[in-house]
Amino acid sequence: MNIKNIIFFLFIPFLLEGRAVHVVRLDGIINPASSRFVNYSLEKAENDSAYCFILELDTPGGLMTAMKDIVKDQMNAQIPFIVYVSPAGAQAASAGVFITLAADYAAMAPGTNIGAAHPVPAGGGMFGTQKQDSLDIMGEKTENDAVSYIRSIAEARNRNADWAEDAVRKSVSVTASEAYDLNVIDTVVAGIPQLIASLEGKTFILSEKDVTLPADLAQKEVIHQSMKWTDRILDVFSNPNIAYIFLMLGFYGLFFEITHPGSVFPGVLGVLFLLIAFFSFQMMPVNYAGIALIIFGIILLILEVNIVSFGLLTIGGLAAMIIGSTMLIDSPDPLIQISKGIIYPVVILIAIFIIVAVRLVIKAMKNKPVTGFEGLAGLKGLAETEITPAGGTVMVNGEIWRAVSDEAIPRGSEIQVTDSEHMTLKVIKK
Repeated sequence: MNIKNIIFFLFIPFLLEGRAVHVVRLDGIINPASSRFVNYSLEKAENDSAYCFILELDTPGGLMTAMKDIVKDQMNAQIPFIVYVSPAGAQAASAGVFITLAADYAAMAPGTNIGAAHPVPAGGGMFGTQKQDSLDIMGEKTENDAVSYIRSIAEARNRNADWAEDAVRKSVSVTASEAYDLNVIDTVVAGIPQLIASLEGKTFILSEKDVTLPADLAQKEVIHQSMKWTDRILDVFSNPNIAYIFLMLGFYGLFFEITHPGSVFPGVLGVLFLLIAFFSFQMMPVNYAGIALIIFGIILLILEVNIVSFGLLTIGGLAAMIIGSTMLIDSPDPLIQISKGIIYPVVILIAIFIIVAVRLVIKAMKNKPVTGFEGLAGLKGLAETEITPAGGTVMVNGEIWRAVSDEAIPRGSEIQVTDSEHMTLKVIKK
């Protein structure tokens, strides 16, 4: 045995001493921020040669694309990937079912449930039999694709594929104990320490290699990973309600800048809000016809101020904004829809602001100027000298001005300014 091998074997205990169990928690809707967080955390655990990776899960579901990204990471993980649905009262619904079934080892806490994985097709609820038939076909194709996908996952993990299919087709849901009896999960445990203890000595097949966890796994260090601030911001922006508010604030800022040129700050803020909104919409199934309707509604509200429509343009503008806001996110899934409790107040407030602001702008444009030469028209004063077509001087607004008149005006007479030209006032006798 050469010196390199001797050194290697001497340092094996020290190399292994830093290994630990990595635990991360995933709450809320499954979205691109969620998949990015899981991918980053798993890579870190693999780079640290962790014994295993535990994902604490509590989700009502989310985007299919984000869920598939997480499942890909699970199926190709280099260390055992454990999913634990917890705490009591948590659920693994919709996309969460796929993630749980894809785990090397699946566990649930007492008082949790799993199921209801039927996919919700985007764009549902349109009028017309032909359109509805088309949606039915798309819905059937989406359902069949989800069934084949979840069955392949369940079969790869030796879980109950028939129940998995029912979770998609019939939206069945079961408790933790029922899931264990149906071979949907591997165990029911009350906490992370009990879960780690149940993993001691278990062997997993990863990339055709057997990986056996140590018999004293419960004594190993547990490292809890949390979302980075960038992922937290991305997760907030993935909320359709937040994205919608940023969109409307962006329109509001640009409108204020257009009606008040030179304000700068509202325009800059409006562009920033719009950029954030469009960035957020990249992570959601956006119907751009909804954005077009919102813009059209704003235009109608502006026209209402200049065109006598007896309120028809206002009604049309409000209707366009509400319909556009409702269909902005192209999915009937409540998890990815904008709350009606946000749409109505925002639309009404924006409508009131636009109508009031435009009226004030137009009123200001129609008002007589009060500064400069134009502001002198109509003011009264006294003739300091005799005023003739050749000229004279008058006192107006506490100032001495050169003035002319088409008729002779005696000195001391009260005069009124009618116009101005080249620093000379045109006046008449009052």
